[in-house]
Amino acid sequence: MKIFFYILLTGQLLMAATLQTLHVKNSDIPMITETDARLPILNLQLIFTVSGSIEDGGKPGLARLAASMLNEGTRSHGASKFAELLAADAIHLSAHAGTETFVIELSNLKEKEQTAFMRLKELLVDPNLTEETLAKVKTKTLGDLEAKKDDFDYIANKNLKKILFEGTPLAHPAIGTKKSIEAITLDDIKTFLSTHLVLSRAIVAIGGDIDKNASTEVASLLKVLPEGEKGSLGYYTASDKEKEIVTKKETKQAYIYFGSPYNLKYNDEETYKARVATFILGTGGFGSRLMETIRVKHGLAYSAYARVHFNKSSSYLSGYMQTKLESQKEAIKLTKATIHDFVAKGVTQEELEQTKRFLLGSEPLRNETMNQRLHRAFMEYYRGFKLGHSKEELQKIKTLPLEDLNRFIHKHREIEKLSWSIVTK
Repeated sequence: MKIFFYILLTGQLLMAATLQTLHVKNSDIPMITETDARLPILNLQLIFTVSGSIEDGGKPGLARLAASMLNEGTRSHGASKFAELLAADAIHLSAHAGTETFVIELSNLKEKEQTAFMRLKELLVDPNLTEETLAKVKTKTLGDLEAKKDDFDYIANKNLKKILFEGTPLAHPAIGTKKSIEAITLDDIKTFLSTHLVLSRAIVAIGGDIDKNASTEVASLLKVLPEGEKGSLGYYTASDKEKEIVTKKETKQAYIYFGSPYNLKYNDEETYKARVATFILGTGGFGSRLMETIRVKHGLAYSAYARVHFNKSSSYLSGYMQTKLESQKEAIKLTKATIHDFVAKGVTQEELEQTKRFLLGSEPLRNETMNQRLHRAFMEYYRGFKLGHSKEELQKIKTLPLEDLNRFIHKHREIEKLSWSIVTK
């Protein structure tokens, strides 16, 4: 209690995330802020929407390769010197591309804030976009692709996406293929960065020991970016055709991945019910239906797992298991039966109560770090909810009646329309 009042009096108490708007050139940039002065550290994320691998076009791997180029420092300093400058001031600066977004992350000690912002501005203005750098990141990427030839989980998951989202950008591997990586030119990288790292697609998330001038400093930093075009994100429905793709490899076990459509959009108010239902079906580890059936009762796999994905561009269920070659058919048959029984009969009161206890009890672990809290606040905003929506969902989970959950489960019979990707001998 004494510590609490000390923190309160000295102004060091963690504050909830807030939303404000930065006016830069002719654009309004959303900025999510969370103040936490308990440590003299600042975390900044520049997030560009409609800018991930979904925007690769006819050259899969383009977004990830562009992010790799940004991780090679500036043209004036070079990769090694720029890395040394960052390390000397304990500054972390990196870029990565997801499916829908392209993110640049910066973290630093409070006392090095001006230097960190200067380094980020240097990177945005003068990235190391040279033929030599492109050759270097291509070589590394091609090496990673070569290593994935024996990564059976990667192969099974990649092929599952291929059949679930055939004919769409989501069917292509985010890392690209040997052919697509070799075809990407320096002009492709420059065009991608200039059209996607723009103000019209930018969202800022900043947290930590923030002072009152933070918004001014961030706005000044963003001025180096062009305004650009906003872009639009397509929506791609997972296939319900119940396809199967089998890949033969020299393996001692079968790697089984499965997926199906989930007719629920990312911003639907009932997504929390899907979270509870899928936890009981397969996300919850021991005690979940799939684990109990496949491993505990029948000993067919070390683990069996299922989860739901709610993105702006897609919604679907996916899962996986690894089993002995001779158990492959039986494991698939039991998985189908388990999911059918789940949809037809719903869950029990005991399963619901156990899930509530876990989800509510483990909530602090999902909010420990500043990055976790910033990511949650960003996802709330990105999905069109107000900040703090996650807490409201927890309250809904706490009071969720069994009858409501089972009605929801019975309604989503589409999850039985399973497609399969199998790597086997």
